Formats: sequence, structure tokens, C-alpha cells
Amino acid sequence: VLQQLSEWLMKGMVQKLVLVISGDDGEVAERWQFDIDADTTASGQGAGSDETTQRGIQAIVKQVTATQTFLPLLPDSCTFDLLVYANSDADVPMSWELTDPKLVVNATNVKLRSFSTRVHKVDTTV
Repeated sequence: VLQQLSEWLMKGMVQKLVLVISGDDGEVAERWQFDIDADTTASGQGAGSDETTQRGIQAIVKQVTATQTFLPLLPDSCTFDLLVYANSDADVPMSWELTDPKLVVNATNVKLRSFSTRVHKVDTTV
């Protein structure tokens, strides 16, 4: 999955990546949505310095960690699904399956900080 995702990200073929955490009963407990805007005209070169990219990632991780103050506790036993929203012309592996959007019932969405390089911009919602 990660190899295919990496390939599609490098080609600008992914619009959204969603991490869904569910309890054993199948009820969705959390849904982390990453909206990805890729500039396909930009080259991977000059995407920003490694130091700037690392600082941006650190800020996002810090904000994700802080969400524990307002998110409900997760069930003792959880599963997760990774939903990939790719271009319609993407060659989807046969082992992958279509699914519903796995929304949280009665959800309140919280928008987190955006992260950008010259190639990708990522907006996060939980």
C-alpha cells in the first residue's frame, strides 16, 4: 500500500488520504483526512530545504499530539483503514477494494494547520 501511495504522490495522483480508526463493532471512532494539493508542474527539486520541511512536519506532529485533549478515548481494541482518493485514471491494484467514506456519526470537524512544500500542500481535518 505504501509503495503504491508513494508512487501516486510523486505523480500528483492523490487528492485525499484518510486514516479511519474503528472499534471492534465497526463504529468509526476517528477520521483523519489529509487533503493533498499537488503542483504537477513543479519538480521535486527545490521543494524546500530539508530543515524547513522537518520544522513543518514537527509542527504538524505537535498539533496532532495536542488533539488528545478534545478527542474521545479510543476503544481498547481498534482497527484502522487507509482510504486513498486517487485520480480516476490511476491503476488501482486488484487487491484493493472500494469502500464507503467511513464517516464519524455526529462528528465535529477540527481543521489543523496546513503544511506546504513547493510541490505539495496538505490540509488536515480530524
